[in-house]
Amino acid sequence: MSTATMQRNKENFLDTTVSSSDLLEHWQGHRRLTRRVIELFPEDKLFNYSIGGMRPFAEMALEFIGMAEPGLDGVISGEWPSIDQIQHRKEKKPSFTKATLLDRWDEVTQKIEIEWPKISAERFRERDVAFGMWEGTIYGFILYWIDNEIHHRGQGYVYLRSLGIEPPPFWER
Repeated sequence: MSTATMQRNKENFLDTTVSSSDLLEHWQGHRRLTRRVIELFPEDKLFNYSIGGMRPFAEMALEFIGMAEPGLDGVISGEWPSIDQIQHRKEKKPSFTKATLLDRWDEVTQKIEIEWPKISAERFRERDVAFGMWEGTIYGFILYWIDNEIHHRGQGYVYLRSLGIEPPPFWER
């Protein structure tokens, strides 16, 4: 079998197994789980607790928000803010409480739900340069955002366990 045929078969497999709505549900399932992790943290520990030099979980959650919202805008419009622009916005954010972090989380989750249908099927396979730095496919960027959230949520699980708090089952998304 030629390389071109193998590539076509791979693309056809992906086209028939993961739809846009499947990918959205997968991402939103992870976001629902991460929200439950945020809810479990005591207020002071959410913003101040750290192990082994890792960041507090609130900082990780703000990173997820800081990637998802401008990332979704970039996916839809093809216009991506630079990392410097994202950092500048981050510095201007007001102090967060657990409640304001959860409210912000919910706003971004709702935005993803509402804006997602604007992404055409063809767009997922297009190549772009996210945040002026990373070249790849649109679906690759989205998968990265999901992977990044899973990775850091795992750190949140370690924090919760070290605080004597049972995290939610990871499979309940």
